[in-house]
Amino acid sequence: MALIDSDKPIIPLSSVAQMLSAKLRTLRMYEEKGLLPVHEHGKKLYSINDLRLIAFVHYLVSFKKVNANGVRFVLELLNEHLDGEQKEALLTSVEELIEKVSPKEIDSEFEDF
Repeated sequence: MALIDSDKPIIPLSSVAQMLSAKLRTLRMYEEKGLLPVHEHGKKLYSINDLRLIAFVHYLVSFKKVNANGVRFVLELLNEHLDGEQKEALLTSVEELIEKVSPKEIDSEFEDF
């Protein structure tokens, strides 16, 4: 038995914002546009694996300037055309890119999004 269940939604959006050094309003905007994972229980809690995906969405929007429709398309490709191993490899490589980006380079507040 693993000590941590990476798929259990236990992290509130405010904590996700702190972990990503993002504004809560920005993440709520992603949520309103349907870019964040949705869980069946209805509560807006996120898992560790969700956090990785949210970081990816935030990277696409903030650093790569991808709009909501583009993010939806990328997420669709990620979910429908990559198996678990390929998805993991992609998210890991994106995490490495994110680590190289300084916080000053990512502007987490977008008016035109």
